[in-house]
Amino acid sequence: MFYGGYGYFGRGLQFSDDFMWQILLIAIPFFLCLGAQILVKSRYRRFSRVMNSRGLTGAQAAYALLQANGVRDVQIMRVAGNLTDNYNPKTKTINLSEGVYDSTSIAAVGIACHEAGHACQYAEDYFPMKVRAKVIPAANIGSAIGMPLCLIGIIFSFGFLFYIGIALYSAVFLFQLATLPVEFNASSRALKAIEAGHYLNEEEYKGARAVLRAAALTYVASMASTLLTIFRLLLINNRRQ
Repeated sequence: MFYGGYGYFGRGLQFSDDFMWQILLIAIPFFLCLGAQILVKSRYRRFSRVMNSRGLTGAQAAYALLQANGVRDVQIMRVAGNLTDNYNPKTKTINLSEGVYDSTSIAAVGIACHEAGHACQYAEDYFPMKVRAKVIPAANIGSAIGMPLCLIGIIFSFGFLFYIGIALYSAVFLFQLATLPVEFNASSRALKAIEAGHYLNEEEYKGARAVLRAAALTYVASMASTLLTIFRLLLINNRRQ
């Protein structure tokens, strides 16, 4: 009688432990991504209010970096929105948001130079950029159908379908992993150019570095979130089996 009671209690404890793990594996990725977003927006707001002593705009800083690296075939365009800055390799355009293109803020110079760093990567045929490009098709498929296949496999106990879904969804993680060196390198190029070209003084440089580091953390948080999601799906599937 006592043995049976102990077994029941043990199963209840195991369920409780599993439940807590599920909660943690949902909460940790959520707060990681939320914290990274809050940090980057906070630092952007702070340093977008501080103008650089040279009066250099984001567009001028990006142009200066391109010229210093011998990149002559890239245009610098203005786009609508906030923090919508990007480099488009198909059109060879650096697209700077309204708060960066004409702004002389420290944040604007850092962000514009980061995007110019991406243009330099493409011009130099930067190897990690090519690796990331190879993963993009699989990552697009994985983000679209990987999770649904995992859920169907778990609900209906189709093990083969679940593992196909996990494999596809793992391509998203591989893409994020390949993105890290690309983003870190673009920021490194930006900061080296800012320092070498004296776009900003020493204190202003620290502000630009703080903005770019915060932006880099969003990529780290996204990658960690995807990895924890994969781990959580494996735990759920293992529990059901």
